[in-house]
Amino acid sequence: MDALGAATAGDGRPRTVRVPAGRYLIRDKPVLWRSGVSLVGAGRGATCFALTNPGAPTQPVPLAWFTTAQHGAGRDHHVADVTFAHFEIDGLGVETEEYEVLAKGLGLQYVLRGRFSDLWIHDTAATGFGCDFLQDTVVEGVLTERCGRQDPGEKMGGAGIGIGVGGWGPVERLAVTGCTARGNGTNGIFLELQQDDWVPPRGIRLTACHAEDNRYGISDWGADGLLVTGCTMLGNHVAGFDVSAQGTTSVGGRGGLVTGCVIDGNAGDGIALGNTPGPYGFHGNRVSDNGRYGYWEHNLSGGDQEPATDIVLESNDIHDNALDGIRVDAPLHEPAIFGNRIRGNGRRAAPEAHGGGEGLHCGPLSLTDERADWLPGGHRGKELTIGGEPGGAEVTAEATAEVTAVVTDNTATRLTLAPLRPGAGTAWPHGTPGPGTAYRLPDSPAPRAGLTAAAAVTHPYVHGNRVRDDGHPRTQVHAVWIAPEATWTGGRVSGNDFSGNGSASTRFDSAPSGGRWRDNAG
Repeated sequence: MDALGAATAGDGRPRTVRVPAGRYLIRDKPVLWRSGVSLVGAGRGATCFALTNPGAPTQPVPLAWFTTAQHGAGRDHHVADVTFAHFEIDGLGVETEEYEVLAKGLGLQYVLRGRFSDLWIHDTAATGFGCDFLQDTVVEGVLTERCGRQDPGEKMGGAGIGIGVGGWGPVERLAVTGCTARGNGTNGIFLELQQDDWVPPRGIRLTACHAEDNRYGISDWGADGLLVTGCTMLGNHVAGFDVSAQGTTSVGGRGGLVTGCVIDGNAGDGIALGNTPGPYGFHGNRVSDNGRYGYWEHNLSGGDQEPATDIVLESNDIHDNALDGIRVDAPLHEPAIFGNRIRGNGRRAAPEAHGGGEGLHCGPLSLTDERADWLPGGHRGKELTIGGEPGGAEVTAEATAEVTAVVTDNTATRLTLAPLRPGAGTAWPHGTPGPGTAYRLPDSPAPRAGLTAAAAVTHPYVHGNRVRDDGHPRTQVHAVWIAPEATWTGGRVSGNDFSGNGSASTRFDSAPSGGRWRDNAG
């Protein structure tokens, strides 16, 4: 690398290292990368770089690194004209004494005219693809699995694809396309502003990506105008898509557009949005079967608390989520909610349950009670408690230590459970519980509405939505609920179909003030 980097610097002609099929050991020391030098293998699963640090337990060992802190990387001291393509990075051999955010697969900062293509990065201690400040760069066909292995889930990094933004200024021209992130410790894919006094950059696009079984699926923690198109966010533990102050600078994204995505079966929320001044738009997405809310407006402490302005929900299909289809727990100013189908939400309608004894058995990601007769989907998103003192009807199992697991779905007799953590193959921390072990499930919360306001909503535009439940039973209790702590001021609510819910179409525990409510069915 030093020789090729020096040669390229001398004559300005880029070089490429081509590595044939085989397994290559990178031990105890990462490779300091140089401009103009590319690395091309023989394909994923053919050319593999195995990262290890047996002689340096405090040393992170990414395959390639070039950073601001270690090497003085910056706008005027960057890596340019590099391609990384067609190989695998196996990070299982790196184990640091404490969690180290730099224990990545690739860890480059300030890359100009880069291309990262057809890579498989897995089992790294921290983020798999952890490259920041990517200008005129394409990241395509990158598969990241089980990265963030040493991250307990709440540290920095630990993602499949984690990209720091803002270093190049107000525009960073970056395309991330056709990438898959599965079973990673924190995010599947995230963008994060790296300095709170930097301008959130525009120009970043995510297309045709897949995020599954991560803590968060795709997150915008500080970009401006992020475009997310044609992506799937499935089975993530906290949220499918997240905008919040969760990042290192506590700056949420703003101005983004999420279109044509499937956000389905996440253990928590489908879309979680907060700590943003707005605007943000969600158009033509399917948001379904999630374990809490379909869309949740909320703010984390420490980030922006001002009302989010110009949030748009248009032509989305928001259905069969466990609690409210749309839940507003943070102030909104002039939101536009129109043309959506908000149907059959409030699926967490089953009453409390308990059992054990004969007919009760567990699998790695399931619990079956052959004597149960549960409402299908009625325990979605609940926390199952198993073990402890036996209780319930005819429980004969001996008491065991209590453990909990999150229910992602259920049939009449079988609960499907979320993995203990992203990438795990089981829901149980201490082995699968034995036959007959006692369990209990909490009661369902109420009310559960298509649209719930539990904060200040000013001058909303709510038009042309179909907010109803034609199922049996009707688990979406109300079309619209204004909770006691909410204020609803001005705006227009018209031309909606609020009929066919489980109880009254609307419930106003706090009366709306001003505005127009007219021509709404139901």
